[in-house]
Amino acid sequence: MKIVFHIAGGGSIKVPAAPGQNILELARANGVDIDAPCAGTGVCGKCRVKLVSGEVDGERSRQISDEDWDAGWRLACQSTVCADAELLVPATASAFRSGMKVAAMSKEDRAVFEHELTNMYVAGIDFTAPVFTCTVNMEIPTLDDPEPDCERLLRAMNGLGYKSVSYTLDAVRELPRVLRENNFSASLICGWRGEDVLVYGVRAPGRARACGVAIDVGTTSVAALLCDVESCDVLARAGAGNSQIRYGADVINRIIASNRPGGLEMLRSAVVEDTLNPMLETLAGEAGVELRDIVRVSIAGNTTMEHLLLGVDSDPIRTEPYVPAFFDLKGLTASQIGLKVNGSAEVAIAPNVGSYVGGDISAGVLATTLWAGSDFRLFVDLGTNGELVLGNSELMMCCACSAGPAFEGGEISCGMRATDGAIEEVRINNETREPSFRVIGGVEPMGVCGSGIIDLIAELFRAGVLSANGRLRDGARVRRDEHGTARYVIAETENGEISISDVDIDNFIRAKAAIYSAIDTMLESLGMDPSIIDRVEVAGGIGSGINMDNAIAIGMFPDIERRKYGYVGNTSLTGACAVLLSREAEAKLAEVGRSMTYLELSTYPGYMDKFVAACFLPHTDASLFPSVGGENNGVS
Repeated sequence: MKIVFHIAGGGSIKVPAAPGQNILELARANGVDIDAPCAGTGVCGKCRVKLVSGEVDGERSRQISDEDWDAGWRLACQSTVCADAELLVPATASAFRSGMKVAAMSKEDRAVFEHELTNMYVAGIDFTAPVFTCTVNMEIPTLDDPEPDCERLLRAMNGLGYKSVSYTLDAVRELPRVLRENNFSASLICGWRGEDVLVYGVRAPGRARACGVAIDVGTTSVAALLCDVESCDVLARAGAGNSQIRYGADVINRIIASNRPGGLEMLRSAVVEDTLNPMLETLAGEAGVELRDIVRVSIAGNTTMEHLLLGVDSDPIRTEPYVPAFFDLKGLTASQIGLKVNGSAEVAIAPNVGSYVGGDISAGVLATTLWAGSDFRLFVDLGTNGELVLGNSELMMCCACSAGPAFEGGEISCGMRATDGAIEEVRINNETREPSFRVIGGVEPMGVCGSGIIDLIAELFRAGVLSANGRLRDGARVRRDEHGTARYVIAETENGEISISDVDIDNFIRAKAAIYSAIDTMLESLGMDPSIIDRVEVAGGIGSGINMDNAIAIGMFPDIERRKYGYVGNTSLTGACAVLLSREAEAKLAEVGRSMTYLELSTYPGYMDKFVAACFLPHTDASLFPSVGGENNGVS
């Protein structure tokens, strides 16, 4: 039997198939990316494909309406092969992986990035480069002076003041040719090992570059900066979807997938071979840098992502007592991980504070210099989950809340990550209930990203379409299915309507409640209230697009002065970049990680009561949100 996948905007793939084979698994095995945040359990309803011809087996799920079923729409995870068939994979199904994007940093992001690096320098971190280049000139060997090339090079390095020098095998392999092609002159790429020098590479005079890559491995997205480590110049920037997402939108589903036969290698390969190595090749090509000139790598990611990247069993993370395999690791090289850069390149991994507060958060705290000041700050990272750090130079408390992937579009039927086609900003007319919105990339909308969902819920609440307990009221643009579930239609497109349902809204309200109740719990554990907060710093891909008034209006953040809120960019990437550029930053990062006190919310008395109280708009206690006001403020 043959199955043909027609990928919207991307050609077709014909693959052989066996009767009974699952369509989603068949697609994955043949490189067809279909978004399945629930890892194929049939819960999320996002792995929709359209039957163009032929037939597949499978019963209609509740996520497919009668109209859509009759039009040929099926869930790939709930369908199996029974005959030849042709299936359309819509753009929305693969929107999470919109391809590698390489771009210069925006003015705003560069300003934030440079500001944070400057703050770290002011706070006392020395940015002396851990790698460097130098040029050596040697005597040409003769019959009377037959000293080996390495010994001749060592003598030349000693003459430059470098006393203890060693070489990688790659450098030794390069040495004879380069010396003889250049009259025994060469430029070297070197790195410090304490007081010792390691020669990574040998190049023609003037051709050596000491480069490095800082990488933020997120659950949904991966971002990287290629830098000239000596000059601290950013040479190129790239971003892409994490290819592991085909095995689930959240870390729990991926851990479960990694426990299946061959699963751990499958997850490791997805991020290393399918995401990082293509990204490294793209970055190097964009900057005109050879991959072998990349001699330092710094990686920050959440605890699960770091485990899966390294091929380390992550199952203990999700089971009580929730223990990761490592805090930090020293002595890693690129060849051990499978990164296609200089094989001897040193790889620095940001430390994990706990099972759900990982290296992305410790790197983020390093970048914000929360550890250096007396002002009391709240650091919030909104990614596929929610992590928070509260404190100053005297104390730092952190926690992770079970917000789920809602902030990046997971568990929301219309949700998607912030990429082209995502609705990122929404306004609703109070009288007509008609929406207006802005779409990333200025293209036809395909879904709604996190910032757009915050706007949408706030606007629906403000316009009276949505009650405080998260239920849509009948009226214009509100429709109900055969089960009575209501949905608000945002837009109609070629691929069907984009709408948000009561179920979606309930999922998002629980996500925002998790954030607010975590903040409330941390403050209470310290005997404090929101008035103590001098600054709230919001990080993560969603942060730059958040309308803070709307986030407060739905009860996600405390109702304090708006001037105290600010966006701090991708602090995980900035922190990783600081480590790339500085040994002192690497040492400070380890110190920061060990200084944070982890609060396990699930065992804290009263946390669940706080969570339940926050599962309303904006909260069951209206006095906590005096500035929100309006007839909907309170429970209804």
